[in-house]
Amino acid sequence: MVQVSYPGVYVQEKASGVRTITGVATSITAFIGRARRGPVDEAVRIQSFADFTRRFGGLWSEAPLGYALSHFFLHGGSDAIVVRVFNGDVAGDSATLTLPTATGNLVLEAASPGLWGNNLRATVDHVTRDPADALLFNLTVQELDAPGGTRVLATEVFRNVSVAPAHARFVDSVLAEQSGLVRVRTPAPVDESPGDGSVDADGSGDDGAAITDTQISGAGLEAGRQGLWALESVDLFNLLCIPPLERETDVGDATWTAAAAYCRDRRAMLVVDSPEGWSTSSDPIGDAETGISTLRGTIGSDPAHNAAVYFPRLLMADPLAENRPALFAPCGAVAGIMARTDAQRGVWKAPAGLDASLSGVSAMAYKMTDAENGILNPLGLNCLRTMPVSGHLVWGARTLVGADLLASEWKYIPIRRLALFIEESLYRGTQWVVFEPNDEPLWAKIRLNLGVFMNGLFRQGAFQGSTANEAYYVKCDAETTTQADRNLGIVNIEVGFAPLKPAEFVVLTIQQIAGDLQ
Repeated sequence: MVQVSYPGVYVQEKASGVRTITGVATSITAFIGRARRGPVDEAVRIQSFADFTRRFGGLWSEAPLGYALSHFFLHGGSDAIVVRVFNGDVAGDSATLTLPTATGNLVLEAASPGLWGNNLRATVDHVTRDPADALLFNLTVQELDAPGGTRVLATEVFRNVSVAPAHARFVDSVLAEQSGLVRVRTPAPVDESPGDGSVDADGSGDDGAAITDTQISGAGLEAGRQGLWALESVDLFNLLCIPPLERETDVGDATWTAAAAYCRDRRAMLVVDSPEGWSTSSDPIGDAETGISTLRGTIGSDPAHNAAVYFPRLLMADPLAENRPALFAPCGAVAGIMARTDAQRGVWKAPAGLDASLSGVSAMAYKMTDAENGILNPLGLNCLRTMPVSGHLVWGARTLVGADLLASEWKYIPIRRLALFIEESLYRGTQWVVFEPNDEPLWAKIRLNLGVFMNGLFRQGAFQGSTANEAYYVKCDAETTTQADRNLGIVNIEVGFAPLKPAEFVVLTIQQIAGDLQ
């Protein structure tokens, strides 16, 4: 209220009560798997394959993760989160570099485990800003093309660092915060800096063994936020891909079950690769027909709402094998197509059809017919097809509960993803409601703000219906929030929408007519 004191005109501003609800991202994709290098059990956001190469080492013939990321960005993906898992001793498999001092050593270690650490070299000199300070030194760390090699791939220079913990440029802290190559494993004596000279890594770096389901969903990982649960540090992700553990080793049922449950809790979709055996067996359709039902039973009907399975594998060129064709799981390519469809049409558009074309694919592991597609589609298995002229396409848009016999309301991927998008957007956009006075003025503001958001989606074509009243509703009043609810500090908001189901079957009726053409 304006305090008046003199005759004249006073101006005051009044809040409109409008709190804009912003729609969340829809295609941030998380990938979990094995890589050459990079932080272990830590979620790292990347936005190009060059980022992945720089942080995690790029393509690696022993790990499908790099290929999945490559396919994701190739097909239109732009935002990914990578979790590297490691089957070995993180500390023991990290190469070390020992820089001697007068009576001890400053021991550095590679920033992450892997053979790549054996290519490191550290050089010390004392041409510092204060030659009188014997604890100051300059440290140069290089990554070479091979152990003791001559070609330099990367260089980091840290000038005027000190072994004194109280110094502003304490070497332990500087390397931890700024270096992508090394960390301090054993600090130097506080009164001795390392001597001038160069030291190569000791060769103890190792890539570890091939990963198993234990490194992704094993017991105890949730408590330590490792493996799958390293994504707990991520504010938001929408899609989850877990590429095969190795070229010929599929992800196990225990991991798919844990991943589907986790996606349900995080309002995300799990993109499941069908086992390679379905694509390469003597009876691919029969194996897929029985396998999809088994997989659905293993995961469970509730988490299966947030999962979608794709079949068969893709035959694509392998850049690490002279571009010879090799079989690859489709999860990365499918996630990229989902991201591309979201950007071009919206999350309510099915990521399938003529617009969902696969790039760089020479053939499918199994080329199915329309009749075979007709066997698998009613079971909720999304088929990848090769069509005349159109090429290689995603030709299915059902969730794992999309079997006709289940009659689930979450039968279609676009409907489920649209619901998850609305849920997450409204969850974040209504935080301001907490601790507000729970009465009609608050309810009116809620109806206004949520109605504006839903109307924006309606105008973009996300819902069916010719009018807003037919497309959605937002209800928050004395009927949804009774006096008993208000006594408990509860406000109930009810939001409904009429989703657009994809035109999965197009029926043309043609009739010959006879009569007077006049």
